[in-house]
This record gives sequence, structure tokens and C-alpha cells, in this order.
Amino acid sequence: MDFNSIIPTSKRIERLQYENPWWVSGQVQQLYQNMSKRLYFDVFYPFVKETEIKRAVVLMGPRRVGKTVMMFHAIQELIAENISPQKIFFIGIDNPIYMHLGLEDILQLGKKAVNLDNLEGCFVFFDEIQYLKDWERHLKVLVDTYPKTKFIVSGSAAAALRLQSSESGAGRFTDFMLPPLTFHEYIHLKGLHHLVQSKSIFYNGKEIPFFTTHDNKALNKEFFHYLNFGGYPEVVLSEKIQSDMGRYVKSDIVDKVLLRDLPSLYGIKDVQELNSFFSYLAYNTGNEFSFERLAKDSGILKDTIRKYLEYLEAAFLIKVIHKIDDNAKKFKRITTFKVYLTNPSLRTALFSPIQETDTETGNMVETAIFSQWMHRENLDLKYARWKMGRSEGEVDIVLIDTKLFKPQWCVEIKWSNRYFEKPQELKSLLHFCEQNNFKASLVTTMDQAGNKTIDNLNITFVPAAIYAYNIGVVTLVQKNTWMNE
Repeated sequence: MDFNSIIPTSKRIERLQYENPWWVSGQVQQLYQNMSKRLYFDVFYPFVKETEIKRAVVLMGPRRVGKTVMMFHAIQELIAENISPQKIFFIGIDNPIYMHLGLEDILQLGKKAVNLDNLEGCFVFFDEIQYLKDWERHLKVLVDTYPKTKFIVSGSAAAALRLQSSESGAGRFTDFMLPPLTFHEYIHLKGLHHLVQSKSIFYNGKEIPFFTTHDNKALNKEFFHYLNFGGYPEVVLSEKIQSDMGRYVKSDIVDKVLLRDLPSLYGIKDVQELNSFFSYLAYNTGNEFSFERLAKDSGILKDTIRKYLEYLEAAFLIKVIHKIDDNAKKFKRITTFKVYLTNPSLRTALFSPIQETDTETGNMVETAIFSQWMHRENLDLKYARWKMGRSEGEVDIVLIDTKLFKPQWCVEIKWSNRYFEKPQELKSLLHFCEQNNFKASLVTTMDQAGNKTIDNLNITFVPAAIYAYNIGVVTLVQKNTWMNE
């Protein structure tokens, strides 16, 4: 049966006209105009405008972090910069009306819809590219065939997985990763800038610029709201969705990735097993695991567990962090590791919101802080754990210099003010810093800030919410600096 003959060309053109209202009105739908831009937009947009280098932009990221909205904001900006609205195309590949059409076919339909002689100077946005089989091959052909046309595509987990496992786009694509909302963006999106101000802190003998707060109580309240609901722009702005977070996030994010995207890509047979394995990891985010323990607890074979971890990490749902010892040596055999959700609010979606006094709070704060760091490409973060007499020593985050394999700094994440009062109890941290010749370190608290020196180590204490906020700020500054170099 020829599927293409079932749907008349006129219907497909109608659909394209519906998706591209600016062809007639000269502007993007009001709905998108009203939405706040993510702070990542200013880093992304120059890639869209870059027409000298013949490369398509692949906008990747988990579901529901705002990729489609960012495309519409880019279209709005192009129109504002006097690009002809008829030279901007937006096509949602997931619409069944385009079934069995290649990218080239759809492009020709668009050209016909606006009566263009050629596609020079056009900007073409393909949304949800993962729904097209062999999309990367199709896209490479378009980039080569239309050197004067700019292609921007978005894809969630499945697209990223294809890209990682394929060399077909080498040299033709620029990847742009859009992460879940950072705490910095959350504060921006909610218009709560009054809660933070630019000051400085004392770290390692230097005064460094740092955002602080005059109202820890109010900021912590927002931080907890962020832990529970803050990863997704839509959730942050809708109390209705927050009241039914499980249904919204679980059905739209978890189920689509676990039950549809991953199985279709990897031929996973036991979808329920993958689903319950992910739920188990989510519930225990921030804990240390071993393959032995996971196999024993879940009844899943070790090789299958390895595969599942690889899939879930590639799908932006989790991040696996490996262990070093107190001398920052890697272990020859990876037996234990930590698993963090890429976004703490995923746990709320699957289970229930946490309160400040819950036992899981420490792990959720740690997950939130790790999730701020995950937005930095090429950062080699580890945790340290070692035997220390009869007990074990541990430090939460250690940054390793990948060239020298030497630790650069370490951070201890606490949701408590206890250690501000009793820094001598930070025995693991003191030992690790001594072993690695560190003169300074940072420890998070609930709401205490200041400096203490103990055993020649200067410790900077910073509230966890403030630390999370600053990581997000610095990440964006670095990305913008890198763009302008």
C-alpha cells in the first residue's frame, strides 16, 4: 500500500501553513511570545544565526525542558531581525501527516507552500527529529545539498542516542545540550531576583564574586520548591501541574522515554523491568551502589544492569559518578558507584514531594547540586571513598583534572549547620585535603555562611541553595565566554 497517496498533498500543505502562522501574520503564536525565554537562549541563538559554517544545529535534551519553545523564540528573534517570515519553516516531525516522507520531501512541500524558487537564506526547524528513521543520514544529505540553508533540529533521548552511536553526522552537526532548569534559571523564571544579590565570599585566600542572599528562609523555601517541582519550565509556572506532578511527568517524561523511546531504539524486551529498575534508582538517588547489590536487590543480571545504566544515562535521566580513593586514585575495577537523577524533581514525580525534615533531604540536596554541575561539558566529577581505620571516609564531590589526573578541588554537601559550629567533625574532608595538599575547601550548610580554619585548612561555609544558584550563574557565564572567544 502506498501510504503517501492516502494523504493528499493539499492536506500536508494545510498542516504546514497551520504550523507556520508567521507566513501570513508575520509573527509567532501569542502563546510562545508570552513565555519567558530560558537563560540558555542567549547561548543557543548564535548557533542558529551562524551561517558561515555549513552545519546543522542539533538541539538535544530531556523531554519537556523547553526545546520546542526555544525554537519558537529563535523564530521570533529571526523575524525581529528582519529575516523574511516566508523563509522560516517549522515542521513537527512527530505529526502522523508526515509519515513515510523524508526530510527532503517535507522541505519541498514547504517551498511549494510559500512559492519560493529556491531555499537560499532559509532557516528550517525540524522538531522531534527522533521520530524519523535514520534522521541523521537525511539531515547530512540536506546540509550538503543546501549549503545556503540553515537547519536546526530538536531531539530528545532517542535522537541523542542515535547521534552517540553514529558517525554519520561527523563534521556536519553542532550539538547543543539543553538541560533541565538550573536553580539560577528557576529564580529568573519566577522573577525572584530580589532574593539574591551580587556580593563576594572569601575562598582559598581570595575574595571572589558570589551571589548571596539577605533572606535564607525565603530562598530555602524556593530551593525546596525547586527540588520538588523545579526541573521543568511548565511545571514551575503551573500550580495545576504541580498538584498532579505524578501524572504529568510520569506519563509524559518517564513513560515515553522508558516505554517507547528506549525500547524502540535498543530492542529492550522487558520494558516493565527497566521501568521498575529506574524507579528503584530514582528512589535511592545519591546512594552508592554495586553491581552485586543491584543484581541481588532487583533479580536482574549484571550485564543487563550495565546496559540499563548506559541507556538511562544516555536518555538524560541519570548520571553515574565513579569513585576514587583518598589519594585521588581511580579503582582498577569499577565495583561501586553513585547514581544521581539529572533532575531532583523526577523523584517527586514518581513518589511524593519531600519536606525539609525528611530523611531523604540530604540526598535530594546532593542530587540538586550535582544536577547543576552536570550542565558543564567535559567536567570529570568523582566522589571519594576509602577505608579510614575501622570506618570509611568520604568526600561528596571531587573535580579531577583529566590531563594530569589530579584533584583540583573538593566540596562537602551538608544540609545542616552542625559543621559550621563543629568543623573539627569534618574528619573525612580534613584527611582528604591533607592527603592532596589542599589549603581550602567548601562545605554547604542550611543557612550559615562564613569561614573557619582548622588544621591549616580554610573552610568556606555556604548555604546549599546559594551554592546551587552560583554554579548555574558561572556555568552560563562560561558558556557565553566560550561562545565569544
